[in-house]
Amino acid sequence: MTQNTSSAVMQQRSEPHDSLDDFPTPPWATRALCEWIVDQGYRTGEMTCREPAANRGHMVKPLRGYFREVVGSDIHDYGAGFPVQDYLSEPSDVVHWTITNPPFRLAKEFIVQARDSSRHGVAMIVRSAFLEGIGRYRDLFSVTPPTDILQFSERVVMHRGCLSAKGSTATAYCWLIWQKNNRTGQTRFDWIPPCRKRLERPEDYA
Repeated sequence: MTQNTSSAVMQQRSEPHDSLDDFPTPPWATRALCEWIVDQGYRTGEMTCREPAANRGHMVKPLRGYFREVVGSDIHDYGAGFPVQDYLSEPSDVVHWTITNPPFRLAKEFIVQARDSSRHGVAMIVRSAFLEGIGRYRDLFSVTPPTDILQFSERVVMHRGCLSAKGSTATAYCWLIWQKNNRTGQTRFDWIPPCRKRLERPEDYA
């Protein structure tokens, strides 16, 4: 029997080594994270945040609804007016939080850089499959495990090169979070309950 390799069955988000990994994040998925951060007791309205893979600004815009200041940049100019900056090689000012959808092949490096330049926390939305891998376990999770893993209970649909409210995907996503004030060394796992209808805005896809 041959394996079913349909994109409806397999997780098909694979990119060339030099790809920009252009998969914009639906704003409602960012708002879900921000509400969780606020529920943890953080006064985000008094805090700064960096989004170092800002793309066209689909994550920056909802972040600005929660944080006092949001600094966006990207290694590529998508025409949204953000500074062009290589986050991994150029120095960055320290912020309270770093929140982004990192390039999959550089996610580990983004996490390390963000932890070094964030006072309170780091949050990365990644494919849930990112939790697998001997190398990532050896170099990241066994050394500095996330304090929290938030698995989406409903699918977060990301399309290559565009943001759309339509479509489907076989790829599951979760937020990985490192709270700097959490010293337990243990990772908490939880689910983000269905919230798309509540957090989605018509203007998100304008």
